[in-house]
Amino acid sequence: MNLQDDFIRLVNDNRGILYKICRMYGDTDPDRQDLFQEIVIQLWRSYPSFRGESKFSTWLYRIALNTAISDLRKQRRHITTVDPDNLPTQLQDIQYNTEKEEQLQSLYAAINRLTEVEKALTMLYLEDKSYAEMEDILGLPQNNLRVKMNRIKEKLRKMTKEAVYGVGNA
Repeated sequence: MNLQDDFIRLVNDNRGILYKICRMYGDTDPDRQDLFQEIVIQLWRSYPSFRGESKFSTWLYRIALNTAISDLRKQRRHITTVDPDNLPTQLQDIQYNTEKEEQLQSLYAAINRLTEVEKALTMLYLEDKSYAEMEDILGLPQNNLRVKMNRIKEKLRKMTKEAVYGVGNA
């Protein structure tokens, strides 16, 4: 199997991760599509240097989250993509299920009010990643991650109560 075929297989096997990151950090379908393309470009550029010292999914999370967060920090909503030479074209665009989108809308609305790092930590937590894996992906000490996660949970509880009962009636 050549480098490009291996890359396509691994990315397609981990599409769920990319879907969640794009959903978390993109406000509209076009934003999500653009972010997906930008992440794939960054993954492809970095793939030759992937040494396999961590799981591919851990490496993919790291690249994808860094791409999404750095884009937000630049305060740009329109992502300009540059097609590098030989970018694999066999990757399919993300298809969104509108029914599932509606079910997740309230959760994402609360999560969307979190900071970029809190969003990333929440997503990894919801993916049942261990704190050791989160440390590898985010580069933050496990104790710090545990404290942050407890604070995030409390923050989300309060936001959920406000959404259900209205501000001040909880």
